[in-house]
Amino acid sequence: MPFKRGQKGEGQVGCLVGLVLLLAGLFVAYKMIPIKVKAAEMRQEVVDEAKAAGQHDDRQILETLVSKGEELKLPVTPEDIEINRSAGSIRVEVRYTVPVEFPGYVYRWNFHHKAENPIF
Repeated sequence: MPFKRGQKGEGQVGCLVGLVLLLAGLFVAYKMIPIKVKAAEMRQEVVDEAKAAGQHDDRQILETLVSKGEELKLPVTPEDIEINRSAGSIRVEVRYTVPVEFPGYVYRWNFHHKAENPIF
């Protein structure tokens, strides 16, 4: 069937659906990207503290990581941090969950940062 001028098509509905999906994607990115950036900063702090284990004791490492979590507004508590020293090496692990609120749903985003280094 040839196209006629003035004929109504389904193009507007498809455009509307595409626009809704685009807006939903932007909303999800708006909520998730800042958390991902903060988690990357926290991961770097874990790595830095593992590297500085020769100068810092476990209490200092714990306090620094909890303080960094507070600074970044991440739910990191002393119970979320595990520090193990053994024969010239250290392993620092931090596990926490960030609740991300969406209309009608709360997504619980789990993070696990781990760093292992020799102690000099």
